[in-house]
Amino acid sequence: MSKFKLPDEKIPADKVTALPCPKCKSKISIGPRNQTATSVQADINSSDYDASEKPFDFIEEEGSTALVCESDTDLLKKIVNNLNLLEYHVTVSDSGRDALKKMRYHQYDLILVNESFHCEGPDANMVLLYLERLNMTVRRNMFVVMLSSSYRTMDQMMAFRYSANIIVNTKNIDDIGKVIQRGLTDYEFFYGAYNDILKEVGRA
Repeated sequence: MSKFKLPDEKIPADKVTALPCPKCKSKISIGPRNQTATSVQADINSSDYDASEKPFDFIEEEGSTALVCESDTDLLKKIVNNLNLLEYHVTVSDSGRDALKKMRYHQYDLILVNESFHCEGPDANMVLLYLERLNMTVRRNMFVVMLSSSYRTMDQMMAFRYSANIIVNTKNIDDIGKVIQRGLTDYEFFYGAYNDILKEVGRA
């Protein structure tokens, strides 16, 4: 249960109002000013908040997180093993909707999604479509890997086409850790220079 302090002037004197919880975003019903704190806290602890949707509540701040969207069990095992070696805290999603729900609460450092994850192809992939529409200030803090059986590893043109940072072909799955490390090195070099420029012009 969480507790929050609200100034009296923010609470209506004669009616119930609703505010979004700063933590879980569910609505908190707040009664008139004479309502007791106990009833307010009970509303915060309502069934609308599902802690299972927030898997990283207790991970240390410096931990890097990865979301994996892959339905093939053999590929998934190799991906998770490689990400564990790279010291990522890995969450596996079982559907596109589940992935979107998880991304609602967490900004992952790395997202790996198969082009055909519960869909016919990348043009119908709801995870890729969601990432494509993200605000750039949010998107550039994520490293997106698209796993493909159609395009070659490190195909920059197709990566750009689908708003991914890199593509990894399924034939190169055994080397996915090395490919991700190489892609991350290039990514960090580029955005390191980009952020330095922003600082120089006073926009960082």
